[in-house]
Amino acid sequence: MLNFPNPNRSFDERRRYVRFWGADGAIEIALFLELAALKKLVPTLENTETDCIGAFDAYIDRIHEVAKKVYSRNKQGSYVCMLTAQNF
Repeated sequence: MLNFPNPNRSFDERRRYVRFWGADGAIEIALFLELAALKKLVPTLENTETDCIGAFDAYIDRIHEVAKKVYSRNKQGSYVCMLTAQNF
């Protein structure tokens, strides 16, 4: 089961996503939240690091909930999980 012991997150302006990490047992999973997905939660979101990280933090419980569902559907040995606007 995916959990989130690592609170670190970062915004990649060039790739337009917030990166964060989860764990499935001893396996670390890199998760990427596309900017378009974050804008579904906050339609007025600006494309700045401060705004994106702030929005991520404000909706972290919802993002983690969606991440668990997406990861459980697609976990076939992958250590990477992309969350898109379609997931929200």
